[in-house]
Amino acid sequence: MPVQNLQIFGTRKCSETRKAERFFKERRITFHLIDIADKGPSPGELRKIAAAVGGVEALIDRGGKRYLERGLKYAAPTGARIEQALLDDPLLMRTPVVRAGGRATVGFVPDVWLEWLR
Repeated sequence: MPVQNLQIFGTRKCSETRKAERFFKERRITFHLIDIADKGPSPGELRKIAAAVGGVEALIDRGGKRYLERGLKYAAPTGARIEQALLDDPLLMRTPVVRAGGRATVGFVPDVWLEWLR
């Protein structure tokens, strides 16, 4: 089944996002890059992505510089608070987030993407 409507959520500065872009370009797979520094996912998109990756917990980058700068390490948000934090500041997301239809991944996971292409 060919992959359609592939989206990559990330930033142009993120090396993992650039690796994901290269992975799909090398295989001539068309994708749409959404730079989360400019525009984050809508609330509905975020919920769909979270459902596909096992919950909103998987989306937040707890080891990231931005997470620490915002003082979230000590607040340790969970559930709805994480969702709101990601909507308020999409740069708190682990990247890249790759989405194709009802499937999504977080991080650079070429093994999963290869399965999608079969």
